[in-house]
Amino acid sequence: MRLFLVRHGETVDNVAGLYAGIRDSALTTHGVLQARRLASHFASRTSSIGPVTHIFSSDLQRAVNTAQAIVDAQVKQATDKEDVNRPKLHLVQVVELRERDFRSAEGKGFGTPHPDAETHDEMRARATAFIQAHLSPLLDSVLDGDASKTPTSVVVVAHGLILNSLLRSLLARYAPEETTRLANSKPSSGSVAGRSEFLASWSNTGYLEINVDVISSSEETEKSTVRLTVVRVNALDHLQGLKRTRGGIGSAKFDNKQKTMDSFFKPAAKKRRVD
Repeated sequence: MRLFLVRHGETVDNVAGLYAGIRDSALTTHGVLQARRLASHFASRTSSIGPVTHIFSSDLQRAVNTAQAIVDAQVKQATDKEDVNRPKLHLVQVVELRERDFRSAEGKGFGTPHPDAETHDEMRARATAFIQAHLSPLLDSVLDGDASKTPTSVVVVAHGLILNSLLRSLLARYAPEETTRLANSKPSSGSVAGRSEFLASWSNTGYLEINVDVISSSEETEKSTVRLTVVRVNALDHLQGLKRTRGGIGSAKFDNKQKTMDSFFKPAAKKRRVD
């Protein structure tokens, strides 16, 4: 199994340099293109990581819309390949995955003091609740699985700060040694995180990839255990070559009625000849 922790696409508050927190900040046009690139990227890796069988997101629209792009790409791939055996994918929105509540600093510029903001302990409590209710049952099910079975993936789409809380809580439960490795590693794009106050960094649609496997029982251990190994941090391969649309359009709130640049270059439908 692979577990992906994903940050949402770019938002209007990101562009404006504002604390979004629990504000329902919308994706920009560029953010939507980022999400679509990410979705296509995951679909293209199906042969190695398997299909996405479970996907969770914060209930804020920037995370929901990023996650929905992934769902749409997975459904399209299953339809194109006529994969009738692939389980239908449903997006599960979870309030515990919301970003840190900055309270009095919500909607204000980066650097604004926020002494009344949600504490790290409060965020860890939310992360732990999500793990217990949603992730642990899936991770523990690996113990009962067949290693030769087709691989599968689980995706969580949320926000940078709560993802750090989630990662710390997850590794504390399943892989404490990974916490130490990440904390001591050197900065490297797409590999492991650099030393900072945070365990990992997330750019817009950047993802952290975790390999989930089983350590078999031995003379030292009475039963098999789940092992988590972080293999990529802030992976952004899917954004290579993506450029922001000029004229302010790329940084503006996405409009469903607005055409993207790709749509302008699609071949026009041929007119039927009338004899």
